[in-house]
Amino acid sequence: MPSGLLIDVGAATGEARLASAVVDDLGVLCRDFPCLYRAATDPQLAAALAGHGWTELAEGTLFRAGERFTSMPLPPEARWIEGDWCLGAPAKVLASQAASRTLALQLVQLVAADADTHEIEALLRLDPTMSYQLLRLVNSLGMGVVRRITSFGQALLILGRQQLRRWLNLMLFAAQKGDIRSPMLLARVAVRARALELLARTRGLDKLTQEQAFMTGMFSLLGILFGLPLASLLAPLSISESVQGALLHREGELGALLDLVELAERGEPDALAARLAALQIAPADFNGAILEAHRWMLGALRDSGAASHG
Repeated sequence: MPSGLLIDVGAATGEARLASAVVDDLGVLCRDFPCLYRAATDPQLAAALAGHGWTELAEGTLFRAGERFTSMPLPPEARWIEGDWCLGAPAKVLASQAASRTLALQLVQLVAADADTHEIEALLRLDPTMSYQLLRLVNSLGMGVVRRITSFGQALLILGRQQLRRWLNLMLFAAQKGDIRSPMLLARVAVRARALELLARTRGLDKLTQEQAFMTGMFSLLGILFGLPLASLLAPLSISESVQGALLHREGELGALLDLVELAERGEPDALAARLAALQIAPADFNGAILEAHRWMLGALRDSGAASHG
């Protein structure tokens, strides 16, 4: 999983200045995870973050990687790696890895089509690792059940279709041996999915649309994961036209929210501010959604058993 979080803050003017409550919430992130701020951060904000356990990024310790860097020697002083290297084309995957992800995609298709639980269970049994992760998840969460879960069918019934769908989406990106991109892709789509869901709620959209927003974020990097056109991967899935339009053409309300989160990822504060104003989303609400999405992402990565990038 990612080794740390690095905050980037735009010009602190008006409502865009981080409120003390947001800074307090940022402090929660660094309790179990390294959190850093750049040396050029506003001194007042830097002092507040430092008071909550954040650390200033030491000069020369951040290495930026573009495409894949697996064969590139890192500078001896480099401790952290940033950049979009995980969005590069996948390396040649192992047969076992390809089979596992294909199986996860087949399970996503079954759940999307509201298939019978026994049909889902039969397919799940074909992958021991995924079966183990499912039982571990349900047992660890407790799910309000006193006795331990002992069968796949029982786990599926207790977890429920909505949670099963979310878990399978995460497992598509879960770390597999031979693909070092997986934990970082999982982290990015987890933040996207949860942020889109929360922003849809902020916009006053109904529960179904909020769930579709989550799915939009989770599927937004599916083409990069498999190294295939996204349209071909979405074709066999029974997903709504609004989700497909958002993913393929950035259409509709969901497409606008996905575009908004992508602007933040690319570090375009002026364009982001303009888009927030157009969507009538307060900067404080957006910051809160992104913060909560990162908290959710850290929990999701722990549940998926993602490996750490040190």
